[in-house]
Amino acid sequence: MEVINTSGRRKTAVARVYMKPGNGEIQVNARNYKEYFPTSVLQYIVTQAFEITNNQGKFDLNVNLDGGGIKGQAEALRLAVSKALVELDAEHRPPLKAKGLLRRDPRMVERKKPGQKKARKKFQFSKR
Repeated sequence: MEVINTSGRRKTAVARVYMKPGNGEIQVNARNYKEYFPTSVLQYIVTQAFEITNNQGKFDLNVNLDGGGIKGQAEALRLAVSKALVELDAEHRPPLKAKGLLRRDPRMVERKKPGQKKARKKFQFSKR
């Protein structure tokens, strides 16, 4: 098996993943993922797809993350890893789909409209 290349997105974050067989090393922007994602919740989000498919420690990941915040980046990475596992073996699809890891979260920040302070907030109305 050669390198599997997939991408995942969440809000404005984009994750590009290069997965190959190995011993479970995850490099995010040339840093260890535990250093890049300091909290245990974010580390769990990153490795969640591996735990669901019983593939912990079997693959090395080289990840390029860009844009967004740290949580959006972690969720983009989770989607990219899930897509890579499905591309590797189609039998991984049902458990990942049941947990909702193959669905791209479409929620984005609403744009600011002209004549308003923010997306929905208006300027203060003065009657007199």
